[in-house]
Parts: sequence; structure tokens; C-alpha cells
Amino acid sequence: MDIGNEIKKRIEESGLTVVEVSRQLGCHRTNMYNLINKPSIDTQTLMRLSRILKFDFFSLYSKELHERELQDEQ
Repeated sequence: MDIGNEIKKRIEESGLTVVEVSRQLGCHRTNMYNLINKPSIDTQTLMRLSRILKFDFFSLYSKELHERELQDEQ
């Protein structure tokens, strides 16, 4: 899973701009774009983004973990 793409998708769906999200996150817009282009980010930042965007990004990891466990069982 590419969490950066998921974050970008949720920003677009939220109606907020990258600038607005970066402001709420307390970082420069350039850093926000860098974050979106990363395949992974630290959990503290992910928690803050989950609150800002009102979406549980951790659930995506749980879903992926569950799907992999099912594949392993087969």
C-alpha cells in the first residue's frame, strides 16, 4: 500500500487544499507534497492526518494485514 496516495485521495475527497492541511499539520506546503510522495510515514504524523481528514488511515493497514493473513491461510 502506498499511504501517500491514500492521503492525497482523502485530501481531494475532503474538499480541503494541500495548503489548508499542511497549515493544520503545522508544516510547509512543500513538506506536505513530500509527505504525499512517500510510500510510508511515521505513525504520529499519520495520527494527526487521520484527525485532520477525519479518516482512520490505520484501518487501511489493518485491512491489508487481514487480507495477507487470509492469503497465507490458503
